[in-house]
Amino acid sequence: MQEINKSSRRSFLGKIAAGCAGITLTAGLGSKAFAEKNMERGFVSKNKTGSDFNSGKKFVPVMVTPYKKDGQIDFDGVSRLMDFYIAAGVKGFFANCASSEMYSLTEDERLSLTRHVVKRVNGAMSVVATGSFGETVEDKAEFAKKIYHTGINAVIMITSHFAKSDESDDILIKNFEKFFTLTDNIPVGTYECPSPYKRIITPNVFTWLLGTNRMVYHKDTTIDFDKVKAKIELAKNNKIEFYDACVANTMYSLQAGAKGMSAISGNFYPEILAWMCNSSTNPNRQEDVKYIQEQLTKTEDIISQNYPLSAKYFLQKRGVPIEVSSRVSSSPLTTLQKQALDDTYKTLLGWCSRIGIEPARL
Repeated sequence: MQEINKSSRRSFLGKIAAGCAGITLTAGLGSKAFAEKNMERGFVSKNKTGSDFNSGKKFVPVMVTPYKKDGQIDFDGVSRLMDFYIAAGVKGFFANCASSEMYSLTEDERLSLTRHVVKRVNGAMSVVATGSFGETVEDKAEFAKKIYHTGINAVIMITSHFAKSDESDDILIKNFEKFFTLTDNIPVGTYECPSPYKRIITPNVFTWLLGTNRMVYHKDTTIDFDKVKAKIELAKNNKIEFYDACVANTMYSLQAGAKGMSAISGNFYPEILAWMCNSSTNPNRQEDVKYIQEQLTKTEDIISQNYPLSAKYFLQKRGVPIEVSSRVSSSPLTTLQKQALDDTYKTLLGWCSRIGIEPARL
């Protein structure tokens, strides 16, 4: 078979970088009825002995942004997407993130999009959003306060927004400290976003952050599991919730003590990530957990091609009424890419059958 043309998530992150200018999380949906529906569909699996198993771990999707045909944000599409996530068993939302094409949104769009998500959730589960936009630390603090006032549970700081690639950890800590001073007691989190460049938090910086008592969230992109595990150990006995973004680490990070996962594959098959979060520590499901882990790792290269268009195509195929459009993807999906995604959808149905769950539907 001819090799699929690659336009990967790395390419997507490079494109959004070009547009860059520069408190425990708890609680779910936009009305009491919506919240009740979430409880009804709560992702509690049955183990082989018939007893309920609930790990307390969470899958939090990095939300994509649906657009109308005219290129404006499709807020009705956002609502339908959230319905789908909830049906799949997610337990939180990361709005205004890299997958949301945050660098291609205006300030007003970042705020209105986040506000819409918060309003629809209506306190039933946590919502976090990126808030470290601006040229100076003062600018970042000002926007952080604006987005926090949309009602989110925590403001996420992009680690590479606080120091240049050639600047030391001392500079990074100094700028974090200044940001904290300017944002009062707003709960915060960190995300090692690969754009504008990937700034991995070292154990020294992570220890300092944990000691501030402001951190409630961390999305990790270290990838190297030994290093991820070291940070998970540092986070133990702290109120911070640790989420791994690397799907290849899913089983290992969850078993090591991570609070949950926040990987792009959740924009394709969120029910599988939700099942993994709940089942990875279930001793009676380890054979299936290992199988799903292998499968998730195998399909990652397929779904990453021409992301986030690939995610929107897959979501549309799954019945979510959104356009397959993006502000950052200049090339449409190729025929081969669509065929690979169609095949992956069939594979997903097989996964669901094996582990005994129904594919999520609106």
